[in-house]
Amino acid sequence: MADANLSDAAHPMANPGYGKRTAPYQEPRGPRDFAHLPAREAAVAAYVDRLPEGSDISVKTLAKHLPYGQCALRTSLDRIQHAGHLRRGREHLDGKWITRTWFSRAPRDSAWWAAFQQGDVPREATRRTRSRAYILLAALGRENSALSLSHAECRSLAPLVEEWFARDSDETYILRALTSGLPQPVHHPAGLVRRRLTDKLPPLPLRREPAPPRILECGKCGAPGYTDALHDGDCAPCRGERPALPRPRPATLSDPRVRVRAAEIRERMAARRG
Repeated sequence: MADANLSDAAHPMANPGYGKRTAPYQEPRGPRDFAHLPAREAAVAAYVDRLPEGSDISVKTLAKHLPYGQCALRTSLDRIQHAGHLRRGREHLDGKWITRTWFSRAPRDSAWWAAFQQGDVPREATRRTRSRAYILLAALGRENSALSLSHAECRSLAPLVEEWFARDSDETYILRALTSGLPQPVHHPAGLVRRRLTDKLPPLPLRREPAPPRILECGKCGAPGYTDALHDGDCAPCRGERPALPRPRPATLSDPRVRVRAAEIRERMAARRG
């Protein structure tokens, strides 16, 4: 990746409580991270990704540590936002609203960010060709050759491993559950792994504290947006969309005209009766 080795040494932190915040459920770093972005945006995203929590990632500060001007960085951050890696907004903590900039190594779509705003965060941003669960199963043979699995078996068993991840289990815990105390010999590796993944499934995690109230803001004008009001991080006016005009209310007769019209109707009805 071009410029991926930009140094992040001595990058300043933002004021306490502000700055970069990493979005939840990030996958481990890999050589293909941000490969879908243009070279400059990929370099900026990789640099921001390496920064610790609370780092100052304002355009002015980034320009002091990257070989790009403020205008170029502003454009790059907009493109990174549109690709689903970044959102700006506010979070209500300790009785006050705090400015946040959330960053995700994996690209997230607008639906994911809307769920994040509501505190209902999907665990997986995207499904890669080789998921985290598939990689773990494929590595079983290196942990113990008796548990070597085929490609088809890894794909078939991956949903069971994903359920373990959903219950807050990590790779080390799952590997220990699958490889400890194996019978000798193992006649059917895939069947044994399936049985252990089913029989040893850990309990559901304890209910977490609810997420603090969040408001995502338009990346261009800063206007607050709710649920699906922001697409790729921008509000409708900044995307060039005109708001729907309200329907005109039907014209109503003024009081004098109503009285005159009612009198005419009464006269006609009286004439018919006569």
